[in-house]
Amino acid sequence: MNILESVKMAGKTLLSNKLRSALTMLGIVIGNASVIAMIGVGEGGQKYVNKQLESLGPNVLFVIPGNRETQRISNEVPKNLVLEDAEAIASQVPTVAGVAPELNRRYVVTNRNKNTNVNIIGTTTSFPAVRDFDTTKGRFFTEIDLKRSNQVTVLGAELAERLFGSSNPVGEQLRIKDSSFLVIGVLEAKGSSLGANYDEAALVPITTSANRLVGKNSPYGIALDYIVASARDSNSVDAAEFQIANLLRLRHKITTEDDFSIQSQKDALQIIGQITGALTVMLAAIAGISLFVGGIGIMNIMLVSVTERTHEIGLRKAIGATPQDILLQFTIEAVILSAAGGLIGTAVGVSGIMLVAALTPLEAGVSHAAIATAVGISGGIGLFFGIVPARRAAKLDPIVALRSA
Repeated sequence: MNILESVKMAGKTLLSNKLRSALTMLGIVIGNASVIAMIGVGEGGQKYVNKQLESLGPNVLFVIPGNRETQRISNEVPKNLVLEDAEAIASQVPTVAGVAPELNRRYVVTNRNKNTNVNIIGTTTSFPAVRDFDTTKGRFFTEIDLKRSNQVTVLGAELAERLFGSSNPVGEQLRIKDSSFLVIGVLEAKGSSLGANYDEAALVPITTSANRLVGKNSPYGIALDYIVASARDSNSVDAAEFQIANLLRLRHKITTEDDFSIQSQKDALQIIGQITGALTVMLAAIAGISLFVGGIGIMNIMLVSVTERTHEIGLRKAIGATPQDILLQFTIEAVILSAAGGLIGTAVGVSGIMLVAALTPLEAGVSHAAIATAVGISGGIGLFFGIVPARRAAKLDPIVALRSA
Protein backbone atom coordinates (compact mmCIF):
# COMPACT_ATOMS: atom_id res chain seq x y z
CA MET A 1 0.00 0.00 0.00
CA ASN A 2 1.17 3.50 -0.77
CA ILE A 3 0.60 6.53 1.46
CA LEU A 4 -2.36 7.83 -0.60
CA GLU A 5 -4.23 4.53 -0.20
CA SER A 6 -3.46 4.53 3.53
CA VAL A 7 -4.85 8.06 3.87
CA LYS A 8 -8.03 7.11 1.99
CA MET A 9 -8.55 4.01 4.13
CA ALA A 10 -7.86 5.96 7.34
CA GLY A 11 -10.38 8.62 6.28
CA LYS A 12 -13.08 6.03 5.55
CA THR A 13 -12.46 4.34 8.90
CA LEU A 14 -12.77 7.63 10.80
CA LEU A 15 -15.93 8.65 8.88
CA SER A 16 -17.57 5.33 9.66
CA ASN A 17 -17.41 6.31 13.37
CA LYS A 18 -18.25 10.02 13.15
CA LEU A 19 -19.37 10.54 16.75
CA ARG A 20 -16.36 8.78 18.24
CA SER A 21 -13.98 10.67 15.91
CA ALA A 22 -15.60 13.99 16.82
CA LEU A 23 -15.38 13.32 20.55
CA THR A 24 -11.76 12.24 20.17
CA MET A 25 -10.93 15.49 18.37
CA LEU A 26 -12.72 17.58 21.01
CA GLY A 27 -9.77 17.55 23.42
CA ILE A 28 -7.42 18.75 20.68
CA VAL A 29 -9.95 21.41 19.56
CA ILE A 30 -10.28 22.79 23.09
CA GLY A 31 -6.54 22.68 23.70
CA ASN A 32 -5.62 24.36 20.43
CA ALA A 33 -8.32 27.01 20.80
CA SER A 34 -7.12 27.75 24.35
CA VAL A 35 -3.48 28.10 23.32
CA ILE A 36 -4.31 30.37 20.36
CA ALA A 37 -6.69 32.49 22.45
CA MET A 38 -4.26 32.87 25.36
CA ILE A 39 -1.37 33.86 23.08
CA GLY A 40 -3.64 36.31 21.25
CA VAL A 41 -4.93 37.88 24.45
CA GLY A 42 -1.37 38.14 25.80
CA GLU A 43 -0.08 39.82 22.64
CA GLY A 44 -3.13 42.09 22.54
CA GLY A 45 -2.55 43.13 26.14
CA GLN A 46 1.10 43.88 25.40
CA LYS A 47 0.17 46.01 22.36
CA TYR A 48 -2.43 47.88 24.42
CA VAL A 49 0.00 48.69 27.22
CA ASN A 50 2.71 49.73 24.72
CA LYS A 51 0.22 52.04 23.03
CA GLN A 52 -0.69 53.56 26.40
CA LEU A 53 2.97 54.19 27.18
CA GLU A 54 3.65 55.71 23.77
CA SER A 55 0.73 58.10 24.25
CA LEU A 56 2.59 59.63 27.22
CA GLY A 57 4.81 61.43 24.74
CA PRO A 58 7.78 60.70 22.48
CA ASN A 59 10.97 59.48 24.20
CA VAL A 60 9.91 60.76 27.60
CA LEU A 61 11.83 60.58 30.88
CA PHE A 62 10.17 61.04 34.27
CA VAL A 63 12.30 62.61 37.00
CA ILE A 64 10.67 61.84 40.35
CA PRO A 65 11.64 63.32 43.74
CA GLY A 66 12.98 60.81 46.24
CA ASN A 67 14.83 57.59 45.51
CA ARG A 68 13.06 54.24 45.12
CA GLU A 69 13.52 53.36 48.80
CA THR A 70 11.97 56.67 49.89
CA GLN A 71 9.05 56.19 47.51
CA ARG A 72 8.50 52.66 48.83
CA ILE A 73 8.31 53.47 52.54
CA SER A 74 6.60 56.90 52.39
CA ASN A 75 3.37 58.10 50.84
CA GLU A 76 4.42 61.74 51.07
CA VAL A 77 6.20 63.21 48.05
CA PRO A 78 9.61 64.68 49.03
CA LYS A 79 10.08 68.39 48.30
CA ASN A 80 13.64 68.21 46.96
CA LEU A 81 12.80 68.62 43.24
CA VAL A 82 12.05 72.23 42.33
CA LEU A 83 11.25 74.37 39.29
CA GLU A 84 14.84 75.59 39.07
CA ASP A 85 15.93 71.97 38.51
CA ALA A 86 13.58 71.71 35.54
CA GLU A 87 14.88 74.99 34.11
CA ALA A 88 18.48 73.79 34.53
CA ILE A 89 17.71 70.54 32.70
CA ALA A 90 16.09 72.46 29.84
CA SER A 91 19.03 74.83 29.45
CA GLN A 92 22.04 72.64 30.28
CA VAL A 93 21.26 69.14 28.97
CA PRO A 94 21.95 69.10 25.20
CA THR A 95 20.16 65.80 24.51
CA VAL A 96 16.84 67.09 25.89
CA ALA A 97 14.34 68.65 23.48
CA GLY A 98 11.87 69.92 26.05
CA VAL A 99 11.03 69.88 29.76
CA ALA A 100 7.56 70.04 31.35
CA PRO A 101 7.52 70.22 35.16
CA GLU A 102 4.24 69.33 36.88
CA LEU A 103 2.73 70.42 40.19
CA ASN A 104 -0.48 68.48 40.79
CA ARG A 105 -3.24 69.04 43.35
CA ARG A 106 -6.94 68.25 43.48
CA TYR A 107 -9.39 71.13 43.91
CA VAL A 108 -13.06 71.80 43.33
CA VAL A 109 -13.75 73.49 39.99
CA THR A 110 -17.04 75.40 39.72
CA ASN A 111 -18.97 76.81 36.78
CA ARG A 112 -22.26 78.36 37.94
CA ASN A 113 -24.27 75.48 39.41
CA LYS A 114 -21.86 72.78 38.21
CA ASN A 115 -18.88 71.73 40.28
CA THR A 116 -16.47 68.80 40.31
CA ASN A 117 -13.29 67.77 42.09
CA VAL A 118 -10.50 67.41 39.54
CA ASN A 119 -6.73 67.34 39.19
CA ILE A 120 -5.24 70.81 38.71
CA ILE A 121 -1.89 70.58 36.92
CA GLY A 122 0.55 73.44 37.16
CA THR A 123 2.99 73.29 34.24
CA THR A 124 4.83 75.38 31.65
CA THR A 125 4.50 76.27 27.97
CA SER A 126 6.53 73.17 27.01
CA PHE A 127 3.76 70.79 28.09
CA PRO A 128 2.05 70.36 24.66
CA ALA A 129 5.33 69.49 22.89
CA VAL A 130 6.69 67.21 25.61
CA ARG A 131 3.43 65.34 26.28
CA ASP A 132 2.35 65.38 22.62
CA PHE A 133 -0.90 67.33 23.09
CA ASP A 134 -2.70 69.82 20.85
CA THR A 135 -5.36 72.37 21.74
CA THR A 136 -8.58 71.86 19.77
CA LYS A 137 -10.05 75.19 20.89
CA GLY A 138 -8.37 78.41 21.91
CA ARG A 139 -4.70 78.40 22.84
CA PHE A 140 -2.22 77.16 25.42
CA PHE A 141 -0.76 79.61 27.92
CA THR A 142 2.35 81.64 27.03
CA GLU A 143 5.53 82.84 28.73
CA ILE A 144 3.72 86.07 29.60
CA ASP A 145 1.07 84.06 31.46
CA LEU A 146 3.87 82.38 33.42
CA LYS A 147 5.75 85.58 34.24
CA ARG A 148 2.61 87.40 35.37
CA SER A 149 1.07 84.37 37.10
CA ASN A 150 -2.08 84.97 35.08
CA GLN A 151 -5.20 83.15 36.29
CA VAL A 152 -5.86 81.30 33.06
CA THR A 153 -6.60 77.63 32.48
CA VAL A 154 -6.70 75.05 29.69
CA LEU A 155 -9.30 72.33 30.21
CA GLY A 156 -9.22 68.66 29.32
CA ALA A 157 -11.85 67.61 26.78
CA GLU A 158 -14.05 65.66 29.22
CA LEU A 159 -13.87 68.36 31.91
CA ALA A 160 -14.85 71.04 29.38
CA GLU A 161 -17.88 69.01 28.31
CA ARG A 162 -18.87 68.29 31.91
CA LEU A 163 -18.77 71.95 32.93
CA PHE A 164 -19.92 73.69 29.74
CA GLY A 165 -21.78 71.02 27.77
CA SER A 166 -21.68 71.54 24.01
CA SER A 167 -20.95 75.27 24.23
CA ASN A 168 -17.48 76.70 23.63
CA PRO A 169 -15.82 77.32 27.04
CA VAL A 170 -13.07 79.59 25.66
CA GLY A 171 -13.51 83.06 27.14
CA GLU A 172 -15.68 81.85 30.01
CA GLN A 173 -14.86 82.20 33.69
CA LEU A 174 -14.79 79.44 36.29
CA ARG A 175 -13.60 79.07 39.85
CA ILE A 176 -10.75 76.85 41.00
CA LYS A 177 -10.59 76.58 44.76
CA ASP A 178 -11.45 80.19 45.73
CA SER A 179 -10.01 81.98 42.68
CA SER A 180 -11.53 82.96 39.36
CA PHE A 181 -9.83 81.65 36.21
CA LEU A 182 -10.31 82.48 32.52
CA VAL A 183 -10.63 79.49 30.18
CA ILE A 184 -8.28 80.07 27.23
CA GLY A 185 -8.22 76.63 25.60
CA VAL A 186 -9.34 73.00 25.46
CA LEU A 187 -6.95 70.05 25.01
CA GLU A 188 -7.55 67.27 22.50
CA ALA A 189 -9.11 64.11 23.91
CA LYS A 190 -6.66 61.25 24.50
CA GLY A 191 -8.27 59.08 27.16
CA SER A 192 -6.74 57.56 30.25
CA SER A 193 -3.13 56.43 30.12
CA LEU A 194 -1.77 54.23 32.93
CA GLY A 195 -3.99 55.88 35.54
CA ALA A 196 -3.40 59.47 34.34
CA ASN A 197 -6.32 61.12 32.55
CA TYR A 198 -5.59 64.60 31.25
CA ASP A 199 -9.05 64.71 29.65
CA GLU A 200 -10.47 65.23 33.16
CA ALA A 201 -7.84 67.73 34.33
CA ALA A 202 -7.37 71.48 34.22
CA LEU A 203 -3.96 72.97 33.39
CA VAL A 204 -2.74 76.28 34.80
CA PRO A 205 0.62 78.11 34.66
CA ILE A 206 2.90 76.59 37.27
CA THR A 207 3.65 80.01 38.75
CA THR A 208 -0.08 80.63 39.17
CA SER A 209 -0.47 77.26 40.85
CA ALA A 210 2.38 78.01 43.26
CA ASN A 211 1.31 81.60 44.02
CA ARG A 212 -2.50 81.32 44.00
CA LEU A 213 -3.37 77.71 44.80
CA VAL A 214 -0.66 75.51 46.36
CA GLY A 215 1.81 78.01 47.73
CA LYS A 216 5.61 77.78 47.74
CA ASN A 217 6.03 74.83 50.04
CA SER A 218 9.79 74.34 49.67
CA PRO A 219 12.62 76.57 50.94
CA TYR A 220 14.43 75.99 47.63
CA GLY A 221 11.63 77.24 45.34
CA ILE A 222 8.51 75.75 43.77
CA ALA A 223 8.44 72.08 44.75
CA LEU A 224 7.39 69.74 41.93
CA ASP A 225 5.65 66.39 41.84
CA TYR A 226 7.82 65.36 38.91
CA ILE A 227 9.62 66.61 35.81
CA VAL A 228 8.88 65.21 32.37
CA ALA A 229 11.75 65.55 29.90
CA SER A 230 11.64 64.65 26.22
CA ALA A 231 14.83 63.39 24.58
CA ARG A 232 15.70 64.67 21.10
CA ASP A 233 15.23 61.21 19.58
CA SER A 234 15.03 57.55 20.59
CA ASN A 235 18.82 57.21 20.35
CA SER A 236 19.34 60.03 22.85
CA VAL A 237 17.21 58.63 25.70
CA ASP A 238 20.05 56.86 27.52
CA ALA A 239 22.38 59.84 27.12
CA ALA A 240 19.68 62.23 28.34
CA GLU A 241 19.04 60.07 31.41
CA PHE A 242 22.76 60.00 32.21
CA GLN A 243 23.21 63.76 31.76
CA ILE A 244 20.09 64.64 33.79
CA ALA A 245 21.26 62.43 36.65
CA ASN A 246 24.72 64.02 36.68
CA LEU A 247 23.27 67.55 36.58
CA LEU A 248 20.90 66.91 39.49
CA ARG A 249 23.69 65.32 41.53
CA LEU A 250 25.75 68.49 41.07
CA ARG A 251 22.82 70.78 41.86
CA HIS A 252 21.76 68.80 44.95
CA LYS A 253 25.39 68.27 46.04
CA ILE A 254 24.89 64.51 46.24
CA THR A 255 27.92 62.43 47.21
CA THR A 256 26.23 59.18 48.21
CA GLU A 257 22.67 58.09 47.39
CA ASP A 258 20.52 60.00 44.89
CA ASP A 259 17.50 61.91 46.24
CA PHE A 260 15.65 61.44 42.95
CA SER A 261 14.92 58.67 40.45
CA ILE A 262 14.59 58.68 36.68
CA GLN A 263 12.22 56.40 34.82
CA SER A 264 12.18 56.19 31.04
CA GLN A 265 9.47 55.04 28.71
CA LYS A 266 11.97 52.48 27.41
CA ASP A 267 12.44 51.02 30.91
CA ALA A 268 8.69 50.81 31.42
CA LEU A 269 8.22 49.12 28.05
CA GLN A 270 10.89 46.54 28.88
CA ILE A 271 9.45 45.78 32.31
CA ILE A 272 5.88 45.52 31.04
CA GLY A 273 7.06 43.47 28.05
CA GLN A 274 8.75 41.00 30.40
CA ILE A 275 5.67 40.79 32.63
CA THR A 276 3.16 40.34 29.80
CA GLY A 277 5.50 37.92 28.02
CA ALA A 278 5.80 35.77 31.15
CA LEU A 279 2.03 35.87 31.67
CA THR A 280 1.44 34.87 28.04
CA VAL A 281 3.83 31.92 28.34
CA MET A 282 2.20 30.87 31.61
CA LEU A 283 -1.32 31.07 30.16
CA ALA A 284 -0.25 29.21 27.01
CA ALA A 285 1.41 26.50 29.14
CA ILE A 286 -1.75 26.08 31.21
CA ALA A 287 -3.82 25.88 28.03
CA GLY A 288 -1.28 23.43 26.60
CA ILE A 289 -2.29 20.94 29.27
CA SER A 290 -5.55 20.56 27.34
CA LEU A 291 -3.52 19.53 24.29
CA PHE A 292 -1.72 16.90 26.34
CA VAL A 293 -5.06 15.59 27.67
CA GLY A 294 -6.39 15.55 24.11
CA GLY A 295 -3.39 13.48 23.02
CA ILE A 296 -4.07 10.95 25.77
CA GLY A 297 -7.66 10.79 24.54
CA ILE A 298 -6.45 10.00 21.03
CA MET A 299 -4.18 7.23 22.32
CA ASN A 300 -7.01 5.79 24.40
CA ILE A 301 -9.46 5.71 21.49
CA MET A 302 -6.86 4.29 19.11
CA LEU A 303 -6.07 1.49 21.60
CA VAL A 304 -9.78 0.70 21.75
CA SER A 305 -9.88 0.80 17.95
CA VAL A 306 -7.02 -1.70 17.73
CA THR A 307 -8.88 -4.07 20.03
CA GLU A 308 -12.11 -3.70 18.04
CA ARG A 309 -10.37 -4.19 14.69
CA THR A 310 -8.26 -7.21 15.63
CA HIS A 311 -10.09 -9.35 13.06
CA GLU A 312 -9.54 -6.76 10.32
CA ILE A 313 -5.83 -6.56 11.14
CA GLY A 314 -5.55 -10.33 11.04
CA LEU A 315 -7.26 -10.52 7.62
CA ARG A 316 -5.09 -7.77 6.15
CA LYS A 317 -1.93 -9.44 7.37
CA ALA A 318 -3.14 -12.82 6.07
CA ILE A 319 -3.54 -11.43 2.53
CA GLY A 320 -0.11 -9.78 2.50
CA ALA A 321 -0.22 -6.51 4.49
CA THR A 322 3.12 -5.82 6.15
CA PRO A 323 3.56 -4.53 9.74
CA GLN A 324 4.66 -1.23 8.17
CA ASP A 325 1.31 -0.96 6.35
CA ILE A 326 -0.64 -1.49 9.58
CA LEU A 327 1.64 0.92 11.47
CA LEU A 328 1.21 3.58 8.76
CA GLN A 329 -2.58 3.34 8.67
CA PHE A 330 -3.10 3.67 12.42
CA THR A 331 -0.52 6.46 12.64
CA ILE A 332 -2.24 8.35 9.81
CA GLU A 333 -5.60 8.01 11.59
CA ALA A 334 -4.15 9.55 14.76
CA VAL A 335 -2.48 12.38 12.83
CA ILE A 336 -5.70 13.13 10.90
CA LEU A 337 -7.65 13.36 14.17
CA SER A 338 -5.13 15.68 15.81
CA ALA A 339 -4.47 17.84 12.73
CA ALA A 340 -8.20 18.26 12.03
CA GLY A 341 -8.77 19.10 15.68
CA GLY A 342 -5.88 21.56 15.51
CA LEU A 343 -7.33 23.37 12.49
CA ILE A 344 -10.82 23.55 13.99
CA GLY A 345 -9.35 24.67 17.31
CA THR A 346 -7.34 27.37 15.56
CA ALA A 347 -10.50 28.69 13.89
CA VAL A 348 -12.31 28.72 17.25
CA GLY A 349 -9.36 30.40 18.97
CA VAL A 350 -9.02 33.14 16.34
CA SER A 351 -12.77 33.75 16.50
CA GLY A 352 -12.48 34.08 20.27
CA ILE A 353 -9.69 36.63 19.91
CA MET A 354 -11.78 38.66 17.47
CA LEU A 355 -14.66 38.60 19.95
CA VAL A 356 -12.39 39.77 22.79
CA ALA A 357 -11.08 42.57 20.56
CA ALA A 358 -14.63 43.66 19.71
CA LEU A 359 -15.73 43.76 23.37
CA THR A 360 -12.55 45.09 25.04
CA PRO A 361 -9.81 47.69 24.33
CA LEU A 362 -7.34 44.90 23.52
CA GLU A 363 -6.13 44.73 19.94
CA ALA A 364 -6.80 41.50 18.05
CA GLY A 365 -3.97 39.63 16.48
CA VAL A 366 -2.04 36.41 16.64
CA SER A 367 1.14 35.92 14.70
CA HIS A 368 1.17 33.34 11.90
CA ALA A 369 4.09 31.71 13.67
CA ALA A 370 1.95 31.12 16.77
CA ILE A 371 -0.83 29.55 14.69
CA ALA A 372 1.62 27.36 12.74
CA THR A 373 3.28 26.30 16.00
CA ALA A 374 -0.03 25.39 17.64
CA VAL A 375 -1.21 23.37 14.64
CA GLY A 376 2.21 21.71 14.33
CA ILE A 377 2.22 20.80 18.02
CA SER A 378 -1.29 19.32 17.78
CA GLY A 379 -0.20 17.24 14.76
CA GLY A 380 2.92 16.16 16.60
CA ILE A 381 0.84 15.14 19.62
CA GLY A 382 -1.30 12.94 17.36
CA LEU A 383 1.82 11.36 15.91
CA PHE A 384 3.40 10.83 19.33
CA PHE A 385 0.35 9.37 21.04
CA GLY A 386 -0.67 7.42 17.94
CA ILE A 387 2.61 5.50 17.73
CA VAL A 388 1.87 3.23 20.75
CA PRO A 389 -1.47 1.85 19.47
CA ALA A 390 -0.11 1.72 15.91
CA ARG A 391 2.90 -0.35 17.01
CA ARG A 392 0.61 -2.61 19.00
CA ALA A 393 -1.53 -3.19 15.91
CA ALA A 394 1.52 -3.79 13.69
CA LYS A 395 2.91 -6.45 16.06
CA LEU A 396 -0.26 -8.56 16.14
CA ASP A 397 0.24 -12.12 14.86
CA PRO A 398 -2.28 -12.71 12.02
CA ILE A 399 -3.19 -16.23 13.19
CA VAL A 400 -3.66 -15.10 16.80
CA ALA A 401 -5.63 -12.07 15.57
CA LEU A 402 -8.00 -14.17 13.47
CA ARG A 403 -8.39 -16.77 16.21
CA SER A 404 -9.10 -14.15 18.94
CA ALA A 405 -11.65 -12.43 16.70
